[in-house]
Amino acid sequence: AEKGSVVVAIGDSRGTLYNPDGIDVDVVIALKESGGSVVDYPGGQKLERDAVIDVDCDIWIPAARPDVLNEENVHRLRTKLVVEGANIPITQGAEKYLHEKGILCVPDFIANAGGVICAAMEYEGASECAALQAIEEKVRTNTRLVLKNAADKEILPREAALELALSRIHKAMGYRRWSLFSSAPGFV
Repeated sequence: AEKGSVVVAIGDSRGTLYNPDGIDVDVVIALKESGGSVVDYPGGQKLERDAVIDVDCDIWIPAARPDVLNEENVHRLRTKLVVEGANIPITQGAEKYLHEKGILCVPDFIANAGGVICAAMEYEGASECAALQAIEEKVRTNTRLVLKNAADKEILPREAALELALSRIHKAMGYRRWSLFSSAPGFV
């Protein structure tokens, strides 16, 4: 959980660390790399594992496991923006609830795209600078498109992202004169 540019809470499998004055992320990284937990951090309040959901913040980033936010706990979340750092960290029902409450969710396959883009660039032999530039350009462009389409169509950002992805797949398949629907019997 982040407030302004200050990390105020962080959780792992052993607990939640909360400090409204901020947490030194470099210290937390060193603790984790040495096999420790966020609750080994010197200072701050140590809370139960799922208490990270209850922290009032501007940006909440689920970045470790799937379904961390679900229909049973989503009502506890007090944030303005969710950036899905993990794969499928929010259930479909929880994502709909947040949308109805006006809380923006950046879908995982937009927020996580940097790793995939970097891998593709690395495979092509691109430099680190070129990879970072491509990540910045593609993530910004796609985020803008997804958020605009979501707002214009009044749909979830995930739905807008899926529509965009499917339209690109169909376009690419058209270049090869291959149809998703005609070549796979029973596939819809």
